[in-house]
Amino acid sequence: MNICVYGASSNQISPVYTDAVEQLGEKLAKRGHSLVFGAGNSGCMGASARGAQKGGGEIIGIAPTFFEVDGVLFEHCTKFIGTETMRERKKLLEEYSDAFIVTPGGIGTYDEFFEIITLKQLERHSKAIAIYNVNGYYDELESLLDKAVREDFMTGETKALVRFFTDADEMLDYIEDYIPPKIIVSNMKHI
Repeated sequence: MNICVYGASSNQISPVYTDAVEQLGEKLAKRGHSLVFGAGNSGCMGASARGAQKGGGEIIGIAPTFFEVDGVLFEHCTKFIGTETMRERKKLLEEYSDAFIVTPGGIGTYDEFFEIITLKQLERHSKAIAIYNVNGYYDELESLLDKAVREDFMTGETKALVRFFTDADEMLDYIEDYIPPKIIVSNMKHI
C-alpha cells in the first residue's frame, strides 16, 4: 500500500514530533508499505522518509522543481517526481496514495488535510484519512471539527471521514483494515 504522510517541513520543531514521525515511517516500511510524501528533507517530512529508509521501504517523493536547492529535498528517494506547481504536487500525492496520514504541521499541512477530507466528502476518493495526534498537537483541531458539527457547519458523517490517533500501530492497523463507508453526499453537507 502507498501511504501518504503529510507533515511539517520546519526544522525548528521539537524532536518530540520528528522522533515520533520517524518511528512511524520505519513502522510503515516494516509493514510492507511505501511512503509517499512531499520530498522534504527536514521536519516531519524528512523524519518520515528517514524512518522509511531505516525500515527498508520504498520512498516516493513528489515536489516542485523550484525546491531543488541544497538541503531542501530528501536525497534518498526511491522515486522522485518533479512538478511545476504546488497544485500539481498535491494532485499527484493524492493519485499515488492509497491512504493518508496527517502528522503535525503548519499551514501547508492544514491545506493538504482540508483538501483531502473535502475531496472525500465529495466522493472524489474513498481512502482512509488518519490524523497522527502526537503530543496532543491536533487536540484543538479535533475540538474545532466537533464545534463545526455542534454548530451545524458540517455533519457528524463528515467528521467521521477522519480518525484521530495517538498510537502509530493502532493507526496503521486502521489503515490496513479500512473499509470505505458508503458516502451519500447529501448526508455530508447541509444543503
